Amino acid sequence: MTRASFGFRTLTPAAIAALLLAGHAHQASAQEQVIKIGHSGPLSGPNAFAGKDNENGVRLAVEELNAKKIVVEGKTLKFELVSEDDQCDARTGVSVAQKLVDSGVKFVMGPYCSGVAIPASRVYNDGGAMVSTVGTNPKVTEGGYKNLFRIIASDTQIGSNMAVYAAQVLKVKQVAVIDDRTAFGQGVADQFTKEAKKQGLTVVGQEFTTDKSTDFLSILTSLKAKQPQAIFFGGYAPQAAPMARQMKQLGLTAKLLGGDTLCSPEVGKLGGEAVNDTVFCAQGGTMLDKVANGPAFKAKYKARFKLDADAYAASYYDQVMFMADAMQKANSTQPAKVGAQMLQSSHQGVAGTYAYDDKGNLKQAPITVLTFRNAAPVPLASY
Repeated sequence: MTRASFGFRTLTPAAIAALLLAGHAHQASAQEQVIKIGHSGPLSGPNAFAGKDNENGVRLAVEELNAKKIVVEGKTLKFELVSEDDQCDARTGVSVAQKLVDSGVKFVMGPYCSGVAIPASRVYNDGGAMVSTVGTNPKVTEGGYKNLFRIIASDTQIGSNMAVYAAQVLKVKQVAVIDDRTAFGQGVADQFTKEAKKQGLTVVGQEFTTDKSTDFLSILTSLKAKQPQAIFFGGYAPQAAPMARQMKQLGLTAKLLGGDTLCSPEVGKLGGEAVNDTVFCAQGGTMLDKVANGPAFKAKYKARFKLDADAYAASYYDQVMFMADAMQKANSTQPAKVGAQMLQSSHQGVAGTYAYDDKGNLKQAPITVLTFRNAAPVPLASY
């Protein structure tokens, strides 16, 4: 017989084969579990370069994990990136957090800005999501939320290390401090000021600005009269670059010091020669060029995105890989079980070793100090 009876219809052998294939396809898809990896960061505005870099770090990890076809609880995991623009704005960031939670996202990379991470973390916690942030303000991990991880050094480490560097390496005696009034800017500036005083430095002036300003001539003129040998700026790259240019314009020869946000290549792009051997910054992590897999990661990133990796692409990549490793070891994709596994283990990533204390802070968070030459960040030493 060339036809088979199927109810009131007859099917050809080709149709039967197609039905069998469809059945197999359905069975295969039933054995696949989608894991949404959320990303919250500034994808528009002056800090978009950082948000997109962080997003690319997540994307690179997601693509590699999908190629590996990881199996957990008998199902092949399919990772999907869901990225949202929080604009480094607290209100927007809270809305983004609610949107991600409502859409079933259980693992979130970001936020980038402390001022977003602090209020948004409550929404993620209430929604049962794990959060991995580069928000450096100490308050980020002081909310008591179990499944929140800070994947780089905190302001306490970054700000205080920069003060030690100013005193012991740059050998300055008088410093001034400017902050942009954001949670990040104030936090890192406060830590610098505390440690500077411990190191015996004299703080000759303190000024404030905003994270939207680009004209600093007035406050720099005021500080110039007080003769600081270094100025610490608690703020972001889009403000640091014009600040360096205006310092040069005024003949202010002080070094411009800052945290991780000043280590971005964006400072060189916007500041040009004014930043050379003038801007010094402390960034969480080790020098990628000096660690085993660093050069390979940088090359892989450039090949994929046609851009150089910025400050935290490697850290975002590493944490996603750590989460996937923990899923396999816990044989679970439930955030609570994955987080518990991460707290009792460690992961050797590109940018360093990831092991967390019970508050979600890195147990050992190396710091790298950089300056700029030819308008590009150059690492000087890791501590």
